Parts: sequence; C-alpha cells; structure tokens
Amino acid sequence: MVGVASPTAAFPSLETALKHHFGYDQFRPGQRSVIEAVLKNQDALVIMPTGGGKSLCYQLPALLKLGVMVVISPLIALMQDQVDSLTDNGVAATCLNSSLDFATIRQREADLLAGKIKLLYVSPERLMSPGFFGLLGQLLQTVGVSGFAIDEAHCVSEWGHDFRPEYRQMSVLREKFPQIGVMGLTATATERVRVDIAQQLRLRDPLVQVSSFNRPNLFYEVRPKSRDGYLELRQQVKQHQGSGIIYCLSRKRVDELAQRLTADGESVLPYHAGLADDVRRENQTRFIRDDVRLMVATVAFGMGINKPDVRFVIHYDIPRNIEGYYQESGRAGRDGEPAHCTLYLAYGDVATADYLISQKPDEAEQRIARQQLRQMVDYAETTVCRRRVQLSYFGESLGEHIEGLCHQCDNCTNPPPVEDWTVEAQKFLSCVARCQERFGMAHIIDVLRGSKKQKIVDLRHDQLSTHGIGKDRSVDEWRLLGRSLLHQRLVDETTDGYPVLKLNAASWQVLRKQISVEVAVPKDLTPGPAEASTLEDTPEVAQLLTVLKALRKKLADQQSVPPYVVFPESALRQMAQTRPQTMEAFGQVSGVGSRKLAQYGEVFTDAIRQFCADYGLESDPGAAKGRSRPARERRQTVGDTHRQTLELHRQGLSIQEVAAQRGLKVTTVASHLEQLIRQGETVDIDQLVNADRQRAIVDVLTEMENASLTAMRDRLGPTFSYEDIRLVRAAWQMEQQP
Repeated sequence: MVGVASPTAAFPSLETALKHHFGYDQFRPGQRSVIEAVLKNQDALVIMPTGGGKSLCYQLPALLKLGVMVVISPLIALMQDQVDSLTDNGVAATCLNSSLDFATIRQREADLLAGKIKLLYVSPERLMSPGFFGLLGQLLQTVGVSGFAIDEAHCVSEWGHDFRPEYRQMSVLREKFPQIGVMGLTATATERVRVDIAQQLRLRDPLVQVSSFNRPNLFYEVRPKSRDGYLELRQQVKQHQGSGIIYCLSRKRVDELAQRLTADGESVLPYHAGLADDVRRENQTRFIRDDVRLMVATVAFGMGINKPDVRFVIHYDIPRNIEGYYQESGRAGRDGEPAHCTLYLAYGDVATADYLISQKPDEAEQRIARQQLRQMVDYAETTVCRRRVQLSYFGESLGEHIEGLCHQCDNCTNPPPVEDWTVEAQKFLSCVARCQERFGMAHIIDVLRGSKKQKIVDLRHDQLSTHGIGKDRSVDEWRLLGRSLLHQRLVDETTDGYPVLKLNAASWQVLRKQISVEVAVPKDLTPGPAEASTLEDTPEVAQLLTVLKALRKKLADQQSVPPYVVFPESALRQMAQTRPQTMEAFGQVSGVGSRKLAQYGEVFTDAIRQFCADYGLESDPGAAKGRSRPARERRQTVGDTHRQTLELHRQGLSIQEVAAQRGLKVTTVASHLEQLIRQGETVDIDQLVNADRQRAIVDVLTEMENASLTAMRDRLGPTFSYEDIRLVRAAWQMEQQP
C-alpha cells in the first residue's frame, strides 16, 4: 500500500504544516520544491550544503503522507541523533541497528506494523540483512511505505570523497519496490558524482535540486604550520569561543594533541577508530551535550553528529580532497551563525598524505586520490578567493561581488602582495638544469645559496655557475618560490617517493623570458576578522543568553539528549533579544513549533520574566513600542502556575500575600499578573496599585510611552517599584486597544 496525503487535509498550506511541526515560518531555498515532488511520489536528488535543511525534505513529507518513511543512514550515532531530535519535537521516529537487543528490535518492529511510527532509520547493512525486506513487505501491505530516503548519497559513487561499496547495493530498493519513490541526499557532489548517484540508485526522472554550496557565515583561512605549530594552535583555540573540532590525519596525532591540550587546561576529548566503541560513543555524546568544548578527531568523526553550534573547525593536517574538506569544515556554523574554519599547511603533511595514498592497492584509486590531493594543495596555496575555488570545484560561480571578493576568507580580507620574481625563477630553473634534473628542492636551494656541504663538494656542484647566485634570498624565500613554481606548473616534481625536480615546457618558456613569474609573498599572518555576532552588543542580552543556555543544558541533561535538541542556539539568541514573556510571543520564536511550545514554553518564559524583573527590563519590548495586538487576538489558556496566582488574587490577596502563600518571589507574582492582564484576564488593578500612584504612572506613560522602565522610574522617583509601573502600563495599554 502506497498512500499520498495532501497537506491541505490537515493544514491549509505547507507553510502551516512547517510551523506546526518544526516551528519555522518559511522554507529555506529549494526545500519546498523537493517536498512537493516527494508528496507526488516523484524521485529526487537533493544536493544541499551542510546546514541547508536536507533532513526536512523527507521529514515533513513523512508526516504528511500515509505510511512509514524509510531513511538509510550510514552511522548509528547519526540515526540516534536524528531520532532524539524528532522524538523531542513530537514526531514518532525510531531506528533499527546492530546496537539493539533482540527484544527491543521486536518491539520496534511491532510499533512499525501497528502504525505508531512515521520515520524509520536503518543502516545499509541492516537494510540488506536477512529478513529486512520481509519486514518492508509487511509494512507495505499494512500501514504503507511513504518513501525511501538515502542520506549521505555521495557514498554511492566511487568518484565521491567517501565511497562505500555497500552503498552500491541500494539499487535493490528500486528492483523490489518499484512503486515507491526514492530520494538521494548529500551535502557534496560534483556533476560527475551526481550523475553516478542517479544511475546507481536507478532514479526515474528525478527532480534534481542543487542548492548553492556557498556558506556565507563561514570564514576560511589557511595558516602555515611552523615546526612547533602546536603553540599557534593552542593560542587560536584560546581565542575562539564555543565548541570546536580539530581534525588530524592520524590517530597518533589525535592522541598527542588531545593530551597536550588537556595538560594546558582545555576541555577536550579524542575520537578515532583505534578507541573502543563504547569510548568513542561516550566521547561523542559528551561533546554534543556540551560537557566538553573540544573534540580532536580523525575524519572518521563528524558524519555521526548533528551539532549545529560548532563555532570553529581546525584542520591541523591537510585534508585529502576538497570535497572532504568542504564537508568537514562545514560542520561549523550549521545554525547559520558566524563560524571560523582554519587549515594549517605543512608540506611534510602533504608528503605524509601522499604516502598514505601510495599504500592503496588499486592503482586507479591512487591516481584519483593523488589528483584530489593536488587540488587540495592548490586550494591551500592559492592567493585568490578561497570561496571562489571551493564553489568552482562544485561547478558554481561566486556571483557578482565587488572585485570578485567574498570578504569572508583570508585572501579577500588580507590579500598578500604579488611581486615579480621572474629573475629569481630563472636562477632557480637554471640551477635545476645545471644539476641535470636529478635532485630535489632542498639540494637546489643549497646550491643557490652557496652551501659548502660535503654532498655539494663531492658532486662538484660548488663549481656550477649557479652556485651562490642566490645568497641574497633566504631559504624560506627560495622555498616559497619553488613551491609557487610547482603550484603554477612551471616546474614538475616526480611522485615516486623521491621528489626530484624536472623541467617542463613552461620551465623553458620562463628561461627564455617568454613567461613572467609572479609570486604572492605572504605578509606576517594576522588573525581573521573578529567573528561577527548576531546578538545586540548589550550586557542584558549576553546575560540572558547565559541564563537560557544554562536552563537548556539542565533540561537536556534531564532528558539525556544534546542541548541543541531542546533548542538551537539561534532560537536562544532570538529569545535573548526579544525577551518573549507570553506563550503567544514565545511561539513566534523561529524553531518553536506546537510541541516545543507546549513542552518548554512555560519554563522558558518564566525564566525570562524573572530575569527581566531582576534587571528592571521591559517585559514586552513589542508592547513598549505600541505593537501589542488586541486582546481578542492574544487571548489563550494560561499555565497552571499563572492560574493559581490569578485565583489567589481574586480572593483579595495582595501581591506580597500571594508570594508568601505560594513560596514565590514578589517579582514572579507581579510578572504572572502582568501576563494575565495582557492575555485579557480580569485582574483588579485597583487592588494592586492605589489610585494616586496609578495616575502618576499614567501621566508618565502618556508623556514617554516608548521609554524604558528605568527611564520611567527615574522620572517617577525611587518610591515607585518596577512592578507597579509594569502592571499599570499593561492595564493602560490594554485599554488603548480597539
């Protein structure tokens, strides 16, 4: 049974369904068209960058169509993270994987067949296990299957950066269930990889949605790694705020860095395949729950997390390809807030990466991998806009920007000066020729600088005409030139493990003065621009954000879920800026759907009201500016705690008496009453504030309605409390409404 339900059956529009289930007012670019296609049972190939909202493309249709959406995902931790987030949001989701015992698997299968589940996450191995297609057949005949979603679909392609042979078997879904729609989703795929994915999954006339790969909130930079690059790394880590990931090529480097950072007082854990499974799981869990700030990891770490508030990613070793780097660095700033991505470049690391490639048994694999590594080195060495290089790799242009700059990478914000080094290049290449193209860069530099090393003398290279003609340049300058010549393909280097310089056709053009050579000479490194903040630069916003983060962490720990499952940081920042005090206002925060509103609305608004009361802040900034809506539009059911306060007030008790009886602060009770007034409940203001004080406060309100509470109290005098002003203002503003 394959069923398709229209969103209009329960919701007037897709946007209404989006707000109800996930709390967002509008779709991100590309999401709506994909969702419409999936609702029509059309195949789809979705290429969206990390943080672009791929998951929603199958999660919302799963809630609007009949049956179960089956999601094939590569890592158990990723599945569990998705299931936790969906469950906390009131969505019936579960997963089946090898970590579960027999009884749990049977119970979850029973829930599926009973129609209690809308999204099922499975690994490729589980999908192909004996008996699983039997379960799918049962689902098809009972509750129905609404679609298949293959996440991380680049794993299907041998041209992708993370090819997994078991993904090649996904085509069996089309063979066994031809009537069910299939969608592939990934953050990174070149044109070649996209074609391969569509062919391997046997997609039929799919909607192909390729969103922009541009991540404008990320700042990219490359730094040279000195002999002791750790010192700069440690300094950089201390400068950054928030969570961070440091990627390394080897397990040994991961362990060394984690130990040194721990010894220097950082909160850090390691992650690599050499650790026991339970240790890896525990370390990952502690990181995503904000129990530790840093994760030092091999590239095995990352696909299994959905942590949106990583503020920086550092690659301490060079990545093996641009696709991998794009995805790994893209784990920063998934929430759309500013984040920083740094790559440390050392040519010894490039040699190490090349050696690891040489250990691959398949020559074709080696050839592809070396090509990708060269592209990565080109990216690291480039002096043009780094974002432009990334986007070009995926077949996208940066667009029309002033001077072609993105203003969010080191080459755009701090461009190195370009100098004409044609004469130096001719000296260098001439020395390569005089040495009969049999030596590497270090030897050539020694000859140019007039070294008297025994090897130079034994080879009689001290007798060459080029010996000593480069004494005016340092070793580092000659090395910079040599690398630049390689980067510009003006000289070649053997790749058989013994890097020997070889002249090519372009080399001879330089020597004949047919080509000039320009070299970007790096200035002393300066830090990238300070990370921008979307928060208002006020102490109140920062303080309230700290309070809300602590509350979120407490609630998350109680539920054993990561803090971002409760609310993303972007939602907390909006709360800190707008200070919503009512359930209605809280429901307008982006990311607050009906489930989140019911689950967390009261506890968060209570905390915000208490904070505002403690600091004498506006309880409703919108209302203070005359933007409150009429009572009939705002009326809603108040929470139990507010109802109790209202009942005691109607019994004639003063604010102080209500506070004493309920064991609450006076400011809290006053906040309850203010909210009750704004929600249209009958509150006797004369019982709360005497007539003379009311008249004085109304006079000031009439004169300076849009002023802050502090300014009003300064005008009225210290005998007037903030509570009196807030209550009278609420009642007065309600009277002004039509």
